[in-house]
Amino acid sequence: MTQPRVLIADDHQILAEGVRRLLEPEFEVLGIVADGRELVAEARRSLPDAIVADITMPALNGIEAARQLREAGVAAKVVFLTQHRDVAYARQALESGASGFVLKHSVASELITALREALAGRTYITPLIAGELMQSYRAGVSGTSVLSQRLTARQREVLQLIAEGRSAKEVAAVLNISTRTAEAHKARILEVLGLHSTAELVQFAIRNGIISV
Repeated sequence: MTQPRVLIADDHQILAEGVRRLLEPEFEVLGIVADGRELVAEARRSLPDAIVADITMPALNGIEAARQLREAGVAAKVVFLTQHRDVAYARQALESGASGFVLKHSVASELITALREALAGRTYITPLIAGELMQSYRAGVSGTSVLSQRLTARQREVLQLIAEGRSAKEVAAVLNISTRTAEAHKARILEVLGLHSTAELVQFAIRNGIISV
């Protein structure tokens, strides 16, 4: 029987290699990528059956990457493996099209279970937050972040790149836009979010799990 093909996305190499070893007896691991942009490019190229991805990754976070893959028509099932246990992240993950949400400190076998469920067309949420997640839905708490509500997809990309310390010229090169356009996006982001400096933008990105310290 052909093994399901899985792509791993995590910028922590040691953890990613551990996930590879965990999965290899049951899955064909296509490889490991270290940021969200690599994930989008490689998933569009290799068309895996499933993706195991972190949320906080350089260049493009996992949730934005999942959104881009869904918009591109990539059918891979996405299971997030993350340290973020806040249910807001789980809701954003589900809204991005994810089929699974597992915490990094969960037991190892839980990731295998999540992948099996995802590949069977079901959704798996770690029991560690499942109860809180259901309560948030019943309470009508929005899972849509400020970023999704008020910033465009391109602005969210620019926000992350600037928060990572890239100049407008570097942002322009990554996104294949002009430097002037990158600067205009930054100005609009600051205006929409009510921020006044790059330092405040970085703090916002850290608080919202877009980048890690």
